[in-house]
Amino acid sequence: MTTPSQTVGPFFALPDGLPWPDGPGVVAEGTPGAVVIRGVVYDGAGQPVPDAMIETWQASPTGRFDHPDDPRGAVDEGFRGFGRSATDAEGRFWIRTVKPGPLPTPDGGAEAPHIDVTVLARGLLQRLVTRIYWPDEEQANAADPVLSAVPAELRPTLIAHQDGDELRFDVRLQGDGETVFFDL
Repeated sequence: MTTPSQTVGPFFALPDGLPWPDGPGVVAEGTPGAVVIRGVVYDGAGQPVPDAMIETWQASPTGRFDHPDDPRGAVDEGFRGFGRSATDAEGRFWIRTVKPGPLPTPDGGAEAPHIDVTVLARGLLQRLVTRIYWPDEEQANAADPVLSAVPAELRPTLIAHQDGDELRFDVRLQGDGETVFFDL
């Protein structure tokens, strides 16, 4: 007999303090090159998830991290690189950021500009990890080793869509159009 599976909920409720007031603002309003990424988290039935948390981590516009684990050495560019947005009653989230620079790969290539995304929500067995790629980086996206490893028909779930002056990136946890998640 197997042990019953466990989830991060039903106790996963967004406690005060997990989201913080400027969490979605990776960069300040008015920052040159700033873009807002908006989306909705949907469950397997296509319903919005009103109590999810989206966390983002990214390189600066020069492709560097202010972190000691950056293999090129930490650099302080005054760029936080981390964002956190709780979904609202309609499952909506947003992040204000700038396009990250490409990241070097061990073989001398480059990863396309992207944002790493973690999804946390009630009922998930573990956090889900995905990426947001820029729609105007066709050549870099085509050469990206991670995106290239994803079956071609699923790659669009990782590429944001231009929506006026903003980008749109919906997260589908299951079902039709399910977002590609990475097993880390």
